[in-house]
Amino acid sequence: MASKAVSLLVLACLLLAVAFPVVLGGRGGGGGGYGGGGAGGGGGAAGGGNLKPWECSPKCASRCSRTQYAKACLTFCNKCCAKCLCVPPGFYGNKGACPCYNNWKTKEGGPKCP
Repeated sequence: MASKAVSLLVLACLLLAVAFPVVLGGRGGGGGGYGGGGAGGGGGAAGGGNLKPWECSPKCASRCSRTQYAKACLTFCNKCCAKCLCVPPGFYGNKGACPCYNNWKTKEGGPKCP
């Protein structure tokens, strides 16, 4: 009977761990992404915000919807979002909301992210 109770307790703990993951370690302040918790510096997995990878495409589609260079904008926006997990709000500018997005530069020193 005791081994059955222990097995159920372990199973319950595993289910709780999957349902409510806890992030440990120094990941910075979080927040700051478009669609995320307010302003501030980001500290996501690669120095970004709090978007999930599958949220990048719709956020980039919105950001790039008013440019005449939509294909290039979407390509680089999605690449930057995949790395930074953040897309600045609006159609242009506002890169201060996503430090990783803002600070990623090309080899020539220009902005990598639209």
